[in-house]
Amino acid sequence: MSTGMATLAEIDEAVRTLEEGGAGEIALLKCTSAYPAPYEEMNLRTIPHLAQAFNLPVGISDHSPGIAVPVASVALGARIIEKHFILSRDLPSPDATFSLEPHEFKAMVEAVRAAEKALGKVSYDLTEKQKESRVFRRSLFVVKDMKAGEEFTEENVRSIRPGYGLHTRYLEDVLGRKAKKDIKKGTPLKWELIF
Repeated sequence: MSTGMATLAEIDEAVRTLEEGGAGEIALLKCTSAYPAPYEEMNLRTIPHLAQAFNLPVGISDHSPGIAVPVASVALGARIIEKHFILSRDLPSPDATFSLEPHEFKAMVEAVRAAEKALGKVSYDLTEKQKESRVFRRSLFVVKDMKAGEEFTEENVRSIRPGYGLHTRYLEDVLGRKAKKDIKKGTPLKWELIF
């Protein structure tokens, strides 16, 4: 059911009427009834509000130009996309300016599918690719040759890439301590080198 031009109270009344009339599966489509609909009037944040208010699947009935609105809608929880399709904008049609030609429709579907994948889940775990990239983080390295017993200072220990040494958070703990043995310039700093 499109919600274009409807107030929240009217949407509520329509949903109750459908439910009381025995409608099985109901979905609401956020719609801005302007042709074409300007981006600044889309108010896509209404999508999650409708889903929460009515506990129903929500989508978008889109009359804006291009594919940005469907993609953004998916990011906000849209599960249905209604978009006008036209074989060519050269065909006389009142919908031509906000309809998608076949190659554009294909691009929209691909962008929506990519957005769905990118949404993923709430996670702070590192993916395998991220684990491989950890090497690009900064860590502590010895940047000058050191002799056993020599003190670690800001001149001989630095935070640089790659991430093979101690985490940079330990810099203050390391400074002032001494090398257990001779350490060559370019060595990742490890606890076993420090006393």
